[in-house]
Amino acid sequence: MLHGPELHKIGDVLTRPTGTMPGPSVVLEDAEKASRDLHHQEPEARSPTDSDLDLGLHGRDSIPPSKLATYTRDFERTLIKYNIEARGVRRVLPHECQNLTKRSYLQPFFLWSSINLAAQNVTLGMLGPYIYLLSFRDASICAFFGSAIGAAGVSYIATFGPISGNRTLIFARYTFGWYPSKLLVILNLILLLGYSLIDLVIAGQILSAVSTNGSMSIVVGIIVVAIIGWLITTFGISVFHTYQRYAFIPQLIAYSILYGVSSHNYDLSSPSQGDSRTVIGRRISFLSLTLAAAITYGGAAADYFVYYPPSTAPVALFTISLVSLLCSFTFTYCIGIGLASGIASVPTYNTAYETSQGALIVAGFTDATSPRAFNTGFGKFLAVIVALGLIANLVPPTYSSGIDFQVLGKNFQKIPRVIWNSVGVVIYTVCALAGQGHLAEIFTNFLALMGYWVIIWMGITLEEQFFFRSRFGFKVGIGNKEGRRGWGQSYDWDLWDQPEKLPHGIAALIAFLAGWAGLGSCGIQSGPNDHIVALSREIMQNGANPNANPKCGSMIGIWNPHTKTKHEAKIVDTCVGCKTFDIDVSPALFKQIAPSGDGRVHGINWGGNKVGG
Repeated sequence: MLHGPELHKIGDVLTRPTGTMPGPSVVLEDAEKASRDLHHQEPEARSPTDSDLDLGLHGRDSIPPSKLATYTRDFERTLIKYNIEARGVRRVLPHECQNLTKRSYLQPFFLWSSINLAAQNVTLGMLGPYIYLLSFRDASICAFFGSAIGAAGVSYIATFGPISGNRTLIFARYTFGWYPSKLLVILNLILLLGYSLIDLVIAGQILSAVSTNGSMSIVVGIIVVAIIGWLITTFGISVFHTYQRYAFIPQLIAYSILYGVSSHNYDLSSPSQGDSRTVIGRRISFLSLTLAAAITYGGAAADYFVYYPPSTAPVALFTISLVSLLCSFTFTYCIGIGLASGIASVPTYNTAYETSQGALIVAGFTDATSPRAFNTGFGKFLAVIVALGLIANLVPPTYSSGIDFQVLGKNFQKIPRVIWNSVGVVIYTVCALAGQGHLAEIFTNFLALMGYWVIIWMGITLEEQFFFRSRFGFKVGIGNKEGRRGWGQSYDWDLWDQPEKLPHGIAALIAFLAGWAGLGSCGIQSGPNDHIVALSREIMQNGANPNANPKCGSMIGIWNPHTKTKHEAKIVDTCVGCKTFDIDVSPALFKQIAPSGDGRVHGINWGGNKVGG
């Protein structure tokens, strides 16, 4: 049944194929120092030489440096003098990698846990009961499987860091070529800055909620956290790496306490709302949202591990990453699901959520420890820990945005990464200030939207690797000579900056675009033989991302009073050219509704499943 009043309107049924509205989930500083510090076998630090800087700015080109290039190189020397990392996107060679020990394999677990035990995942989990009206059980199961699928994709991409020594979207050049891969870089930049925006808004909400009578506005909280994140990214990256190894510990303690003091308010018995088919559609929508949130890390997953040596076992790295991602995602999602399930029965939860999602987290701490909500000192202290924990999630995409700006081309590499990082901070801070009151909309519209390109890219990458390079025996290049292990041996990793020797990428680009074209506005793949329907824009009322529309996947009944037959169809798309109460159905369904119709039938009733005779 459609949300809102049940529709029993008379409109036209069109026979043309359902129209499509293609819907279009961070990265550390290479683990250059973090992982070396892990096993205390850090080699002697080496500052980049002039040749290093030239190579970082110009790739393999032997072009005489311009005045801008000379100025930039001098500026990078200054950065190095003050211990500000200045390495570009140059490939990490085997002799530059860290030493591999058994303890090195613990670093991925700590890394993903620290990044992922974040308040943004708690607030995303809240959408299951509050927006999609799912029960605690249904929402938790969807969150688990969505996280598992997304984490598997991220873990797969992460294995190419040690194998190739290349950044994630430089690796994409081996499938998409030099120029088409820039589309992926742009999409990933939007993704990274968007995630940073979400981090700032949630941190600002929490800090505002714990301040006395809300004396600190969300705006101030956003600016404070943005400045801290920029400072750590720019000047304290080595300190951050050490912090990242242990950051999950206070977060784990804080969230465990949050679960303990708030779990008695969780509604574990109320069922999902809606008829069976509507509930199924909402389950799919929420599962897709949690999948999108997890898989969006894939656009930068390999960047974390480019300093791991070629001998790193891909299966071990994949497994450890998968377990860490799945555990941290599921744990935080379930806390958010539980808090939101109590909104209807706990007055303080309801009041807090009306203020913000971040305020609900604070209420989860304070409501159970004091009758004076938002006024318990220890609860507020824990909430501040949760807010500051978002810094561990903010710094990686901030840093990665600088990498991706440079991956756009050699001219972009002439500008030091610290400048690009600063540009990214300004962009997402301004956007956070503008969108601070629309966090739920940002989640449902932005996350699902950005998840699609990552999924399609991963699918094309898998096809390239296992069907073409492995099956047809492409040459074993320098990767094998260097001892690169696993499934990367059929790539010549030394070609990363040679456009003329990389694939043209036309086939991958066409497949990528076709993947979007095959989806309706709901993001549901369908064919002409399926019983599907598209509703008008006025009825669908899509947001910025129509894929997250709660109507998607719902079933409607279609009644033809002329033949006295009833049919059911799934909502998968938006009909841009339809009048308000017209519907657009697939050819197979139209033949059943009106076998003798000429492409348009008038006087058809449609609406809830009970429509008709």
